[in-house]
Amino acid sequence: MDRAPRESTDQEAAPLLRNSEYDPDGDEFRNENAEPPTLLERINAIAQEPLTPLTQVLLVVVLILLLLSSVFIGLFAGEYTKLKQHERDDDRAPPTITVTATSVITTTAAPPGPTSPPAEHACLTSECIILSASILSSLDESQDPCENFFDFANGGWIADHPLPADKGSFGQFEALSQDNKRVIQHFLETPSATSAFTTSDDDILLQKLRNFYSSCLNENRLDEIGTEPLIHFVKTLQRLFRGQGLEVKDEKITLTVKGLTAAMAFLHSRGVDALFSFSVEGDVGVDPNYMALWFDQASLGLPAKEYYEEDSIVQVYQNIVARLLYTLSEEEEKLQQNPTPSFTENDRTWPSWPWPPWDTPEDEEEKPNRTEIAHKLAKKVVKFETRLANATLDPDVYQDPFATYNRLPLSNLTESLPEINFSEYFATFTPRTFPEYVIITYPAYPSSVSEILSETSAEVIEAYLVVRAALALSPNLGMATEAWQAQRALVETLTGIKKGAVGDRAEYCVGKVEQTLGFAAGRYFVNETFGGDSREKGTKVITDIIAAFKASLPNVPWLDKTSADAAAEKADAIRVKVGYPISPDTRDPASILRYYRTVNVDEDTYFENILSAAASDSFKSWLQLGQRRNFNQWEMWPSMVNAYFNPPANEIVFPAGILQPPFFSRDWPSYLSYGGFGMVAAHELTHAFDSAGRLYNQEGKLENWWTNSSNAGFQVRQECIEAQYSAYTVDDGKGGKIHVNGIMTSGENIGDTGLIQAYRAWKAQYSESFQAGGEFLLPGMKYTREQLFFISFGRIWANTMKTAAQVQRVRTDPHSPNIYRVEGTLSNIPEFASAFNCSKTAKLNPPPEKQCRFWS
Repeated sequence: MDRAPRESTDQEAAPLLRNSEYDPDGDEFRNENAEPPTLLERINAIAQEPLTPLTQVLLVVVLILLLLSSVFIGLFAGEYTKLKQHERDDDRAPPTITVTATSVITTTAAPPGPTSPPAEHACLTSECIILSASILSSLDESQDPCENFFDFANGGWIADHPLPADKGSFGQFEALSQDNKRVIQHFLETPSATSAFTTSDDDILLQKLRNFYSSCLNENRLDEIGTEPLIHFVKTLQRLFRGQGLEVKDEKITLTVKGLTAAMAFLHSRGVDALFSFSVEGDVGVDPNYMALWFDQASLGLPAKEYYEEDSIVQVYQNIVARLLYTLSEEEEKLQQNPTPSFTENDRTWPSWPWPPWDTPEDEEEKPNRTEIAHKLAKKVVKFETRLANATLDPDVYQDPFATYNRLPLSNLTESLPEINFSEYFATFTPRTFPEYVIITYPAYPSSVSEILSETSAEVIEAYLVVRAALALSPNLGMATEAWQAQRALVETLTGIKKGAVGDRAEYCVGKVEQTLGFAAGRYFVNETFGGDSREKGTKVITDIIAAFKASLPNVPWLDKTSADAAAEKADAIRVKVGYPISPDTRDPASILRYYRTVNVDEDTYFENILSAAASDSFKSWLQLGQRRNFNQWEMWPSMVNAYFNPPANEIVFPAGILQPPFFSRDWPSYLSYGGFGMVAAHELTHAFDSAGRLYNQEGKLENWWTNSSNAGFQVRQECIEAQYSAYTVDDGKGGKIHVNGIMTSGENIGDTGLIQAYRAWKAQYSESFQAGGEFLLPGMKYTREQLFFISFGRIWANTMKTAAQVQRVRTDPHSPNIYRVEGTLSNIPEFASAFNCSKTAKLNPPPEKQCRFWS
């Protein structure tokens, strides 16, 4: 309780109170024989004594001060009580203090009760202070979290991280990817950084990595050789297409593959997608672990078929195609006239290209205009590709596993697309293995391609193949080349990147190292960033979420017991992979060297290094055909900021690259790790039970393993979430709006609903974690642990995008825009509204009947 104010020093000699039996001018009683007055007598005497004006004034002042003090004490006690109610873990209300402001101050204590836990003290280590500052600086507290949680959680971060001119999109994922690249860059550029690795295998591996990196960084060399590497590639492609042939040797046979078949095999073996594509994956309809051949539609020059309906985009694309055709023909002619030592006799193929040759007319004035020819040919190429785009499957249907599984005899494909000799095509990849059947994602596509090819001239088909190669490979040339600049102009148009803005070359080259030798770089990345018990703690988050998911199943109203039991069995069967693979084994450099044995790297030939890596990837993929699945292999390298669920293998995989702040740290309080990385883990787990994943059983086989009633209940909720996200829009950059494709994104949106399982998992382990010191508070925080869980979730999605990039994402990406991944998800989770005390009319707290709730 506060002390009364001290009396004024100039009044110290005069007593404030008087007694009739006491002489105020002396130190003795007047009556020597009288007994000293009692306390009651003194008070009575003072009360009967008349008050001087000064005494009256002082008394009024004291009463006013006491009154004000009581008011402030009351306000403080009320706010303190509210704060402690949030912080008390046993949910017991703190003792209340009632302060009555009258002429007499009365304090009434609550009845005796259980002793409250001692007040928690925030962690004040430098790490905790930095972490707290990082979170607080990411917020925009002017925003109402119940209305605009994305802006509330990320406004500060976005303000501090303006979109770089060289990027169409930048967010927390990209920022972490940059950080990971810096780790790799350090050991690529600093030999001492890897001095702990002293084996001869490490020496070879590191030299291969550093050679590749150096070849990419050597821009002077790239500018010096110009377009020549691409010309070599194009000339090889043309010779094959025109019938020179590709020789395939085996122990028993020698085969010459010619024409379009040879050209397609050459392109596909070097990672260039055209006309169609093949992949090797499990036969999910028969045996998910038997690796079968899948035939699929090809990617396009433009990101999605909708772009071919926009005249402005088509015109830009057509001009880019013309620029590529023109510059390739011009550069080829220069090499014909002034050949370099590497320009072989095989490269001296006449007539010049594109057809018709413009050196045949004797009269110079009659010589065709090269620019005009290129534009006419470009127009035909774009028309050809537009027809291919219209023949492809719509993206929302493409998400249906049953619709895209069509197991047919190989003869069916051969008859549908006779322009390709598939036996010869396969022989260029796997001379000893010929599949008896093929799985076709869209049976109508091969026939459509055949019809388009039959109605198109050889000149246009060849030009199309050349353009596909140029668009794919020209980024590996020097930036001074016209081919590089042409493809870059297309990227700038489609993503909104500032014209001429180019990012850091070192960052780009580290990215290419990751793409080509990612498992090799991952060995040293993991050693630097993923030590201690990171793997164990990351795995615990995942397994806790699986347990929470299983525990929730009996309480899901639309899921009957038969289906719930089967779902629990599938959850138990999921393979959890964390950090790094063992095939190749990140811990064993010899294993990694064997994996990359077919990749040739020279520090002076960057373009060729890229082709060698692509050929190696293709070779490894085709080697799996007809084999049993290798469950030790990963589809992502260790430094990647991503994760995935693979339905045929029934596995969820989390590279070490994403097990970093702001997603996860082994030193964080659990409420942050479960809100950040826990969301990622729950998302991938929930994919096993989303609109597509639920159609694979616990062995990865495609079958309908739910009961009819459970299927019907799921369908109701799937339609709910499709409608919810279809109502969201983004600006199209032209004054209009583009709606999110709720059907195409439904699987990912359902995956995001898994956040509730991460929340439940955190709550389930809370008591044990609290006792172990794993739920410590951060300094300067006014938010509860529950609120910080959701803040940790929201802030991983911080992102800024150019309008053009956002449009491209809505048209092509099965993931919704980040703002809707946050707010669309939270609006379906009542626990969020409860944590932030959202009103019943708040945007992110819709009534239950308007929520799309799958797991509660």
